[in-house]
Amino acid sequence: MIMSERGDGAAERVLAALRRRGAHLVGSGDPVGPVPVLWWDNGDFPGSSRITASFRENERRLLLDTGTRSIDLSKITAVWRSRPSGPRADAVGDAGQRAHAELQAEVMLDGVWSLLDARWLPGRRADELRAHNKVFHLAKAIELGFDVPDTTYTNDPAELVPAYERSGGRLVAKQIAAERFQVDGAPHRAYTTVVTRRHLTSRHRLRHEPVILQPYVDKAVELRVIVVGERVFAAEIDASDSPAAREDWRHYDNDRVRYGPHELPAGVARRCARLVAETGLTYAALDLIVTPGGEYVFLELNSNGAWGFVELWAGLPVSDAIAGWLMDGGTHDV
Repeated sequence: MIMSERGDGAAERVLAALRRRGAHLVGSGDPVGPVPVLWWDNGDFPGSSRITASFRENERRLLLDTGTRSIDLSKITAVWRSRPSGPRADAVGDAGQRAHAELQAEVMLDGVWSLLDARWLPGRRADELRAHNKVFHLAKAIELGFDVPDTTYTNDPAELVPAYERSGGRLVAKQIAAERFQVDGAPHRAYTTVVTRRHLTSRHRLRHEPVILQPYVDKAVELRVIVVGERVFAAEIDASDSPAAREDWRHYDNDRVRYGPHELPAGVARRCARLVAETGLTYAALDLIVTPGGEYVFLELNSNGAWGFVELWAGLPVSDAIAGWLMDGGTHDV
């Protein structure tokens, strides 16, 4: 099962790779192959889909009714949580009651998914949430021997000046959760911020929201490392010619940023795969820096991080690796 919202380009690429391997999309008119693939978004539940979990004596039923077909969920062997949109009860008019209904739906889904005898990529929702937490996965990275910048997570204003001084005046601040939010009703995203002396004068504001403080790490290139099971792909990102993306490549200034494949040292590749496994996942995107001296410095792990640009701009076959994992586990040596 591909669990994702409609129009997910990554899911479309993986579905194409699955079709090349003989799979067919349920209800699409594809020629019937040996492996049926269901594309379903949990945003259809409870609004337009129905799910039943029933227990009678020694029998257990787990059924999904999409409105056009009935699916025995116990037959699903692999699930890819790509970009599920989350339960929606749009027909419930009152906002409070709608939120209540959606919470009940989310809790039920978590219970149903826990009963599936299936492999999950990256993992079940709870696994993703835990692994995505920067405090948790940074501690794991340190345990595994990654080089990591001196890092402080805090909302204590008294920590800012000492961190700034330890960094020799070259300090950056990052959000602990990098998800988008709204400012005055408009979508907004906070990027890596270079801390200046001017910021120190308003350090009292830090008490309202915890941040990550790290010394600035000089970079030759940045890396987006994609781990799919035991397969590891690394794309290098050179944003040195982009004033907009130099400090944070997520500005995607593609006219001035160079992308390409990167050959990781075998030990670093193994450590990346092990970190993903030890955080309880089968997929993750890792961000690293290669310093001018050739050191590999770990920054963070994204439990369901984007990989489309790694395939499109660096030429790495991530969609085929995901398709292979879904079909047969996709186990390969790193």
